[in-house]
Amino acid sequence: MLSALLFFCLVGAVAGVIAGLFGIGGGVVIVPALIVALNQQGIDPAVVIHLAIGTSLAIITVTGASSALGHWQKGAVVVDLLKRMLPGLMVGAVLGGLIAGQLRAELLERYFGLFMLLLALRMLLAKPPKPGRQPAGMPAMFAAGTLIGTFSALFGVGGGVLSVPWLARSGASLARAIGTSAACGLPIAAVGAATFMFTGHGQSSLPAYSSGYLYWPAFIGIALFSVPCARLGVRLAHHLSPRLLRRLFALLMLLVGLKLIV
Repeated sequence: MLSALLFFCLVGAVAGVIAGLFGIGGGVVIVPALIVALNQQGIDPAVVIHLAIGTSLAIITVTGASSALGHWQKGAVVVDLLKRMLPGLMVGAVLGGLIAGQLRAELLERYFGLFMLLLALRMLLAKPPKPGRQPAGMPAMFAAGTLIGTFSALFGVGGGVLSVPWLARSGASLARAIGTSAACGLPIAAVGAATFMFTGHGQSSLPAYSSGYLYWPAFIGIALFSVPCARLGVRLAHHLSPRLLRRLFALLMLLVGLKLIV
């Protein structure tokens, strides 16, 4: 157990640095690392991917709160856009958790691998989002929030890759789109984690120290290091070549995605 806890602390440190360095949710690091760690511990493969995603969402709740507070204090959260998105985000987070609970582990793992491939390609090819003039109407905001919340909760990642472009097109500057996206990620992660705890309740093959699909040793080890190391990542971002690092990280995600699919 001690060696596993130390490994989780290391994952938290790496996830935190990457989150701060690239401005993306640490879930893209946490989920694959947890899959490896949980498999090595001999946990039933039928619940490994669900445990990894549910635990990742719980961790993002903690790290996301720190990030959202920082953006809020800098005035980078557009409250009106957040209010418009919130109902759809919460509905989507519940849907994502429920959908994941119905998928077999093998299928969910392949879907996550495909998601990693698409995310990597977007990092390599996408251009900065163009700012729009005004927010879309409430039906469109609800639909967008539901879609963002569903995919974020389904794969245990922050929703920034989807929400930042949408918020930018809804009238927010890029800085405010990033800040508002951080605030959007908090309810997604909290509701998604709660849904995974609910859907995993009563599973006989879960390891000790689990609450549904939330594995507490991993949560504690990763959360303790991810928050302070995220600040280190932010500092490193100002001294290293973002373009080169972004490409290297995208390449890593491509390799991880292919391994999960094949």
